[in-house]
Amino acid sequence: MNKLKNHSTLLTGLMGFLLAVFVAGCGSDGGGSTQPGVLGVSMTDAPACGFDAVNVTVSKVRVHQSDNASENAAGWTDITLNPPRKINLLDLNDPTQPNRALESLGETPLEAGHYTQLRLVLVPNSGGPPFANSVVLSGTTNEIALDTPSAVQSGIKLIHQFTVGFGQRVDLLLDFDACKSIVQTGNGTYKLKPVIKVIPFVLNGIEGFVDTNLLGSNVVVSAQVNNGEIVRATVPNTVTGKFFLAHLDPTNCPTTCYDVVITADGRATAVIAAVPVPTSTSVTIISTSVTPFTLQTSISQSANGTVTLSNPATDDGTVLVAAKQTLNGGPTVTVKSQVAPVLTTTPLIIGDYSYNLTLPIGAPWLGQYSTTLPIALTAAAQSAVAGVYTVQGSATVFGTPTVYATQTPPPSPVNITGGSATQNFTLTP
Repeated sequence: MNKLKNHSTLLTGLMGFLLAVFVAGCGSDGGGSTQPGVLGVSMTDAPACGFDAVNVTVSKVRVHQSDNASENAAGWTDITLNPPRKINLLDLNDPTQPNRALESLGETPLEAGHYTQLRLVLVPNSGGPPFANSVVLSGTTNEIALDTPSAVQSGIKLIHQFTVGFGQRVDLLLDFDACKSIVQTGNGTYKLKPVIKVIPFVLNGIEGFVDTNLLGSNVVVSAQVNNGEIVRATVPNTVTGKFFLAHLDPTNCPTTCYDVVITADGRATAVIAAVPVPTSTSVTIISTSVTPFTLQTSISQSANGTVTLSNPATDDGTVLVAAKQTLNGGPTVTVKSQVAPVLTTTPLIIGDYSYNLTLPIGAPWLGQYSTTLPIALTAAAQSAVAGVYTVQGSATVFGTPTVYATQTPPPSPVNITGGSATQNFTLTP
């Protein structure tokens, strides 16, 4: 548990599973063809907090035209992996790799029509180690079984609509956000609770480089909107320092655009504000290997405490805690976030979770996007916000639509420059 707490960072965004659908306009042959379409499925992942490995074993992907169809209903079309494939999701979080961090799960002919349900089927654990589904905590080598509830084993149900035309191809991109999808329970086990989003399949995004001297310091690069909402996060290439924030929604630009946030252990935060990604095929370059971003050294302190969910029935909640910083003349960004583990006490108190976020006290460095490179970063106006963070929490309970979003006492800034700070709070629906 300590390993999980001390190494938890979200990226953001951090943290589950994501789903993207793009209908490639192959079109029919123009002659009234009734040939079936084609379904192709690939997998990718965002960085995960607190883990060196997150393994799942996939046996098949299923699609159906009814969102109410049970697993035994007629009408399913399957892509079957034979043999089932064990995939370490953390091998899929660097889109600068030649395969763009995509793991192809296969393809199948698919009758033309409108489809509303997908299921990703996993193989359950049976004996071990090694396990079909497992995690390895940061800094360790032991494989720990990952509990997959029966509802997950019968197929992770993904309600999402897409249409296949005659002779057309549909590509589905399944992106696991392991940080948000794995929860530590009160008895020390780890449970899979899938988190899935819809993102575009086409390749666009934000590209850049960080100084290779930063590699090995847990560098994380994220694209954020709306006061610190992490929509995409990645880690740089471990050799070149190149990063690529892929599959970004162009509707956020030009009015909002993306704030790119770069963090690393023992370093001040760097923020490049208002980076545009104007189209579904745009790749915006914000630094090169000749002039990569570097981060200034900084002492770190922690923001920590206990989060209590109001009247939960179980400890099956996913509690997300984020430390946000509002820059002078710039945006509000999330510097660190964590899926909080259950607070283990004797006796166990249902609904109590702990968090511990290690944060830099050095002033953040801010730069505004420019097509002229290198983009200049400066901390000149940020001394007043150095070490000042606002901790915000939210939670969901597995199997219910309940969202715990009201925080008591309300979030307020805390200055950790003089030492670590403890803030306890309660979340209610």
